Formats: sequence, C-alpha cells, structure tokens
Amino acid sequence: MAKNLNYVSFTILLIVLLMAFTEIMKTEAQTCSTFLDECGPDPFLGTNADCFNCCKYTYGSPPACKGLVEGSDKHCHCYQNP
Repeated sequence: MAKNLNYVSFTILLIVLLMAFTEIMKTEAQTCSTFLDECGPDPFLGTNADCFNCCKYTYGSPPACKGLVEGSDKHCHCYQNP
C-alpha cells in the first residue's frame, strides 16, 4: 500500500512539474515574438549570437530581445516583446 502511494505521489509531482515547465516555455516563447527589423549585411554570415549582438547594438536592448539568422537568403531578423 505504501509503495503504491509513493508511486502515485511521484507521478503527480512529475505531472505538475511538466505542466509548470511547459507553461514557462510557452510564456518565454511568447514574450519575444514580434518582428522588429533586419540587421547587418545581406546575406548575414554570422551565427544567431552575432545576429543578436547586431540587434542589441542597432536597436538597443530593450526593445531587441532576440536575433535569429533566418531564411534561405540568411537575413538577421531582430525581435521584440509584443
């Protein structure tokens, strides 16, 4: 009986942690999702970290909260909070 209770408690704890972690990830993803502008040369030959540094230098931080190299033509896209 005690083992079953421990397994149930452990399972419930895992479910609660999974739900909390998923919600945190959703919140973080939504906070920096609005396109701000492009940055740097075309095509952008650096990494995502280089792109984010370009965004911070050009637009400041905030408003720039993320920089990603995207598209087949490799543009550095800057994002801001909605």
